[in-house]
Amino acid sequence: MLHLRGMTWKHDRGIKPLLAANEAFKKIHPNVQIDWDARSLQDFERYPLDLLAKEYDLIMIDHPHIGTAVKQKLLLPLSNYLSEDFLEDQKKNSVGLSYSSYEWEGEQWALAVDAAAQVSAYRKDLLSASILSVPKNWSEVQSLIKELPKGVYIGLPLVPVHAFASFFTLCSQISKQEFWSDETDLNIEAGEQAINILQEILPVLHPQSLNSDPIIMSEHMANTNEIAYVPLMYGYSNYAQNGFASNGIHFGNIPFDEDLPTGSMIGGVGLAISAQCVHINIVIDYLKMTADGEFQSTTFFQNGGQPGHRSAWRNEEVNFATNDFFRNTLQTLDYGSMRPRFDGYIEFQEKAGTMIRDFLMEGRTDRKDLIQQLNIQAKKARK
Repeated sequence: MLHLRGMTWKHDRGIKPLLAANEAFKKIHPNVQIDWDARSLQDFERYPLDLLAKEYDLIMIDHPHIGTAVKQKLLLPLSNYLSEDFLEDQKKNSVGLSYSSYEWEGEQWALAVDAAAQVSAYRKDLLSASILSVPKNWSEVQSLIKELPKGVYIGLPLVPVHAFASFFTLCSQISKQEFWSDETDLNIEAGEQAINILQEILPVLHPQSLNSDPIIMSEHMANTNEIAYVPLMYGYSNYAQNGFASNGIHFGNIPFDEDLPTGSMIGGVGLAISAQCVHINIVIDYLKMTADGEFQSTTFFQNGGQPGHRSAWRNEEVNFATNDFFRNTLQTLDYGSMRPRFDGYIEFQEKAGTMIRDFLMEGRTDRKDLIQQLNIQAKKARK
């Protein structure tokens, strides 16, 4: 029996579809066993890839790690091993920028087997009980805040990396341009507006927001009656399925003030191969099977996965099972924004997220100075 190793993150969405893929893969390669380990969401977002690449054949990665991974030669370029037709199908069926987020220096370094972005989340029963509607824009978010009954809040994950995510989404939506990916600074006025929106809602957020990531927030939202709405949060389709948690969560587009829900900072996960993998052909077969549209729409989704293939997002059975999670959030993903991926970006994101969170907690008003400092830190990180 040949044993290979893979690393993902610790959540049903992260581990269960890969374990199911293992069982399906054994039918093709009965003498191959892929053992998957899982790390916390926090570790997934920040753990150095060079340490993982030494121990694992397959790695589920976050696309901002790509620049560093390529510079350090940690991953295999998939274009050397997958046919043009297969890669073209993946690109054609990308959900928003998911596929291209793993392209770097003319090569494809991972397949987008999982697609996500910041979307909105709400408890339909709590809003219906109060005769309230789901906000479509930021003005309606403010109106909802005023109308919620005592003891019911809106939420927003504000651990550093997710404080950064919401800030980045708002800046992208307001400025309508890329920043920090190259030498372009974030527009000062757009940054100030974004911080102002976050400061306006901060006093009325659920107290747990400051220490929540999307999983913690979703768990609390689903298992208590304290959070009715979250305007910006990475969506987990698991919580939209009946029976997954005590109460189902519905998901929709992020609030937007113009024609389209633009700007959402995309997330998702790519399946990559360590450059130190020896059994490349076998692992390539596993990648092809797992990323295939039919597999994504069936086995992958049915075992807790959040597919990356567009056909799964449009699949009627997949949407029926998730109360239209995919149909109702697809527009937000298609008009989403991509984080920078340069070597050194992960350290910048962590530092910037802490700066933003501290600014909010301290109730500071020197917004222009914060944006200028973020621009300075982005420049330093690129060097």
